[in-house]
Amino acid sequence: MSSPELTSTPTNHALPFRAADFATLTEALDYAARGETGANFYTGRGAIYAALSYRELREQAVELAHKLLGLGLEAGARVALVAETNPDFLTFFYACQYAGLIPVALPASVKVGAHHAYVAQLQRLLEASDAAVGVASEGYLSFLQEASEGLAMRMVDTPAAFHALARGEQALPSVQPEDISYIQYTSGSTRFPRGVVIKHHTALANLQGIISHGLEMNGDDRMMSWLPFYHDMGLVGFMLVPMAAQVSIDYLDTREFAMRPRQWLTLMTQSRATISFAPSFGYDLCARRVRPNDLESYDLSSWRVAGIGAEMIRPETLEYFAELLEPCGFDRRAFLACYGMAECTLGVSFSPLWTGFTTHHIDADHLADHHRAVPLAESAQQGRGRHFVNCGIPLPGFEVEIRDGEETVLEDWHSGVIYLRGPSVMSGYYNLPEESSHALDQDGWLNTGDIGYMVDGVLTITGRKKDLIIIHGRNIWPQDLEHIAEAEPEVRSGDAVAFSVPDHEGEELCVLLVQCRETDPRKRNNLVRRLSALMRLEMSLDCYVELVPIHSLPRTSSGKLSRAKARMDFINSHEPENLNAVTEEFRMRVASA
Repeated sequence: MSSPELTSTPTNHALPFRAADFATLTEALDYAARGETGANFYTGRGAIYAALSYRELREQAVELAHKLLGLGLEAGARVALVAETNPDFLTFFYACQYAGLIPVALPASVKVGAHHAYVAQLQRLLEASDAAVGVASEGYLSFLQEASEGLAMRMVDTPAAFHALARGEQALPSVQPEDISYIQYTSGSTRFPRGVVIKHHTALANLQGIISHGLEMNGDDRMMSWLPFYHDMGLVGFMLVPMAAQVSIDYLDTREFAMRPRQWLTLMTQSRATISFAPSFGYDLCARRVRPNDLESYDLSSWRVAGIGAEMIRPETLEYFAELLEPCGFDRRAFLACYGMAECTLGVSFSPLWTGFTTHHIDADHLADHHRAVPLAESAQQGRGRHFVNCGIPLPGFEVEIRDGEETVLEDWHSGVIYLRGPSVMSGYYNLPEESSHALDQDGWLNTGDIGYMVDGVLTITGRKKDLIIIHGRNIWPQDLEHIAEAEPEVRSGDAVAFSVPDHEGEELCVLLVQCRETDPRKRNNLVRRLSALMRLEMSLDCYVELVPIHSLPRTSSGKLSRAKARMDFINSHEPENLNAVTEEFRMRVASA
């Protein structure tokens, strides 16, 4: 690693630009290492503390690969990496590529009071991946060691301990396109983790599509990111993409961004970065913290791609961000709405560059009742209108169909489940053949579980994955919340259902409905307070808990709880004025907790 006193890695001018036309990630890094570009890491105060060129990265990764193989690990052994935003993660990830090992990124997101929940999450991921080795910094090592207790792991230690190992004598393997490059665990479930298997040729197919078509990159580009490496947008979009495109990348730790979101704009100004992405909540958080006297210090005129994705896109957030920062040279045409998922490596569709985002103003009631998107005139008073952001055209090689059920393909403007097929779709979930067969059919079509419609080849998303709860970009599986509730003595199995609803400001509110047989008001109130505290302790989540009568939760024809119907019933019974009252009551509960 270079001394922190050195300047950051430069923009690439010497090395001929190649748009990820490589067979493996190791071949891509071999080429990038011939140039002068690389990765730079910044503190929350905006000071660079590490500059790692791709040349140095390759040298360190190759040396570490020999040391990992010296442990006697078999080809394809899983190496679990607590994915902090630092040079060590890059070095270990690429060392695994050269050694023929499979890295697994673990979340680095423990919150105050959530020790037990975090350790339990790590343990499930270690078990699910059958990890042989675990790597964590001093700050996270105790959590990882606790999670690994009782597991047959070869070594769990700090990066320094691995670097101190003796060098293995065997030669590095010949990496092939069909080899597994990494396993990406979907970030939703802590109790039912699913590891997306991505091979080298799968990853490169997506990188080529993103670099050449989605972003139309060239050697003059520079990227900047605060997204975590354990999320597919952070790992693929802002770790693999810049390397495969031989451009420099500037990193700010996710936690530092959360504490000082304006630092994002400061670093974009200093580095003259051209490409940076965020979910809606990131743009919102940043804009809310900007003060009038900050504006004169920002120059965002180089920002040509302001990507937006990872959750339902809120157009009002983008409008506010653009209007606020227009005096700083930010051009709203830089907004690039896109759609993707870990099961497709990352990117699926991208809007046209330098056109900003576009929306359809849709009759929301007609969409809900008839599954057809009917545009409303801006001046129309009838119906309940909602703006949906268009997510662009699928990358070359992708086929996309909107289906009603599993077979019938729907026409334009008809809403249904999004199915897709293409060169960067996963080969399956690791060690989960049944789940893999449910997601992928024999012809290679992936059931995304997301809801949307097509118009003239342009994809628009209208709903998230079935049952998935997304709060501020964090994916939460309702089964996790329901399991916690059902562990309480007053709650029976099948008596709890969790989902999210939009509040009157457009934010997602997590809701837990619990069938309760207790009639004593004091005991009922105690249960609500206890469940709310457990959600905060075990899931680091503020959740609105409501007790409902027995036999009141809706079920499917097969007897299973219907979260979708429960959600609609909740919205209909509380909308609109009552829902506002619910959110205000919820905020008071949180404030007094």
